[in-house]
Amino acid sequence: MSEFLLDFEKPVVELEKKILSLKVSAEHSKIDFSSEIAELEEKKEKLKKEIYGSLTSWQKVMLARHPSRPYTLDYIKIICENFVELHGDRAFGDDPALVCGLATIDNKPVVVIGHQKGRTIQENIDRNFGMAHPEGYRKALRLMKMAEKFNRPIITFIDTAGAYPGIAAEERGQAEAIARNLREMSYLEVPVVSIIIGEGGSGGAIGIGVANKVAMLENAYYSVISPEGCAAILFRDASKSKEATEALKITAKDLLKNGVIDEIIKEPVGGAHVDAVETAMNIKRFINKSLTSLSKMTKQQLADDRYLKFRKIGVFEEETAKQKKALKNKKTTTKSRRK
Repeated sequence: MSEFLLDFEKPVVELEKKILSLKVSAEHSKIDFSSEIAELEEKKEKLKKEIYGSLTSWQKVMLARHPSRPYTLDYIKIICENFVELHGDRAFGDDPALVCGLATIDNKPVVVIGHQKGRTIQENIDRNFGMAHPEGYRKALRLMKMAEKFNRPIITFIDTAGAYPGIAAEERGQAEAIARNLREMSYLEVPVVSIIIGEGGSGGAIGIGVANKVAMLENAYYSVISPEGCAAILFRDASKSKEATEALKITAKDLLKNGVIDEIIKEPVGGAHVDAVETAMNIKRFINKSLTSLSKMTKQQLADDRYLKFRKIGVFEEETAKQKKALKNKKTTTKSRRK
């Protein structure tokens, strides 16, 4: 268990401390506490399933932001072989908030792109807390075009609160860089697979997320705006983040139901940080399965599939003139009856 604790994790930690205390006592006193330890272990597992099986949307957001949660480079280290990071957008500079490079997965050559946060204060400053500048998105696009040229599938790991909104980023064309990525990714003639591994915030996420297959880790979130930002705008009160989270429908279950994502990737009980290797293997299975199915498509089919996938999100119906007239007559009849 991580040193950083969320409120709902504390009961589990208390039980773990009791179990550890009994094990230490048994070792020093030579008294057999095996039955008591087994009982507590069983109680702990039951409690974990109860807690993590009924998390609220806000609690899942908290888990998505857990500082011990694995980041892009952690997954690359476990999933990929022969990773070589490439730097720079060939126009302004490099952006450490977005990691890009060449790798293989089970001997299949791929291009890997992902947001990267830091563990320490200095690392977070260096990585800009995973919030990319325009040069980050331009670097990502450069690698995508390279992938297309050499016919390599693209794998992206999304984990950002959003693209960096600072003055320097805006001066260098943040909105244009993201918009260009959205357009160019729509036409790519190679398979694109995206996984939201933590936070999936706004244009910063979708800037590398226009994919044929999109999956989310069980406790990740994916949203047009952060819960705090939504609460500040709609409720004029940033403290109403919990209510905003419920209203936004940004959890994996909500998004799968609404057709925004294709699959939910299972996490260990307690979150991805409990067992990074198990989580990475689950991600790897999804990647391999996706690439196998996408490899059967032609270049044009891949581009068409991606385009239509995003066009279908947010389906709406238009009322015909006949339907509007019928609705108006119904309302008039209802008013007459009330009188």
